[in-house]
Amino acid sequence: MARLRLGPLLRYVDGRTATVWVEADRPCTAEVRCADGAGGSARTFQVAGHHYALVPVTGLSPGTETAYAVTLDGGTVWPLPGSPFPPSTLRTPPDDREDVRVTFGSCRWAAPPAGEHDPVGPDALDALAARMAADPAAERPDVLLLLGDQVYADEVSKPTRRWLAARRDLSEPPGDEVADYEEYTHLYYESWLDPEVRWLLSTVPSCMVFDDHDVIDDWNTSASWLAEMRATPWWGERVRSGLMSYWVYQHLGNLPPAELERDELYAAVRRAPDGTEELRAFAARADTDPAAVRWSYRRDFGRVRLLMVDTRAARVLAEDRRAMLDPDEARWLREQALDGAYDHLLIGTSLPWLLPHLIHDAEGWNAALCRGERGARWARFGEDLRRRADLEHWAAFPASFTALTELIAEAGSGPDAPATVLVLSGDVHHAYVAEPAWPKGPAPAARVLQLTCSPVHNSIPASIRVGFRFGWSRAGRALGRLFARHGRLAPAGVSWRRTGGPWFGNQLMTLTMRGRDAELRLEQARRGKGLTTTASRKI
Repeated sequence: MARLRLGPLLRYVDGRTATVWVEADRPCTAEVRCADGAGGSARTFQVAGHHYALVPVTGLSPGTETAYAVTLDGGTVWPLPGSPFPPSTLRTPPDDREDVRVTFGSCRWAAPPAGEHDPVGPDALDALAARMAADPAAERPDVLLLLGDQVYADEVSKPTRRWLAARRDLSEPPGDEVADYEEYTHLYYESWLDPEVRWLLSTVPSCMVFDDHDVIDDWNTSASWLAEMRATPWWGERVRSGLMSYWVYQHLGNLPPAELERDELYAAVRRAPDGTEELRAFAARADTDPAAVRWSYRRDFGRVRLLMVDTRAARVLAEDRRAMLDPDEARWLREQALDGAYDHLLIGTSLPWLLPHLIHDAEGWNAALCRGERGARWARFGEDLRRRADLEHWAAFPASFTALTELIAEAGSGPDAPATVLVLSGDVHHAYVAEPAWPKGPAPAARVLQLTCSPVHNSIPASIRVGFRFGWSRAGRALGRLFARHGRLAPAGVSWRRTGGPWFGNQLMTLTMRGRDAELRLEQARRGKGLTTTASRKI
């Protein structure tokens, strides 16, 4: 009998269709059976000895909720026998939906097993699951956005380190970091077999995008960084395995069923007895040519538009053309942001657009040094500093920062302007709200905010906390202006102020949009208290 290795993950949901992702332990037919008669089935496909299915569920009715079960070759494998959690359900939006609730965060180390000490504090996803399980009728997200670092390929847990040591010699590179596809699968098992998280992902639809630790810290920081990595004997297998596993475990579920049907790679992998080589060749192309693959995607929830933007693999790293997004990706983002009318535009980018002022100016200064504004000696210093200090956010790509700023202003203007344009980000291990202003030009009609929420389950040293607080301070701004002068930086064209935070801890932020109104709530996970509200406000 086939058994369930991982999942189910409820991924795409609209009023009439859904997709459910599973991993089985052998080839089989996976089926989703809903209590209201809806359902679907799919044959597993194989990658590197693992067996997966993304089951399209049809026959759903708008505005309903139905429990579902998963079978493999006819045998029920979900719900788990004796599960302490309520049944997993599929909740579909009504055709005339006005309310949309989006919960987001990033940066999650796998939580230790129940009963073991957690050195970084309670997991916010565990806390969300516990609250939902205690009262299934209570408020829950319509979608969960995971904005990067779903797994940490370069910072593994002690149990995973022991597992790696039993598999290979850790004195050989890459040491106690993951090396290949099989080791990536172990990271996903460790993270998503957490009982609370497994149940949560089975009953709340999710959208995901990678950040650097899904592959390696500061992935694609610069051209010289990439050249050095490609010269190492282990990097090729690492990056291909990272992209292959991301495609299987995260990317496929981001796509609507109709888009999946048109996906040539998905068809080829499903058609092949073993899709490993097709997927490996795809990952190699994706690594060498940013324009070959689009990891970014669009989802519409009624009159709320979500654009999830790849800020890692789509980069142009040549110093004279340095850009966060390659031209095709930038064109796609512009087209999606300006196409049609909606009430709220959400731009999901793992890296914040608006940073503390000192950090923003330091990154722009560093970019100027690296492209030679102060000569070769300063350029070498700048490259070393860029890597040591992680100076690779939007501000470190000045032309891309300007282009995104201008696009946000344009999308938020005009007779059909949305009520809000909200940039949702993580990465920086704290939460804050920043509001921009356009002092030298007409301000957009939409309310524009940078909403940053991180981590879901991770830590931040006390020294870094002090640094972030100083970065927002008046003294930090003055120091930033000195950097800007030395780098001969042009004015940003936009100013901003922090209107909330910084908040530190394991946390999630929730946006609730009703018609053209919106409100946000930040909740932190606290020992013995679950999720507690830290901030709440109307937008």
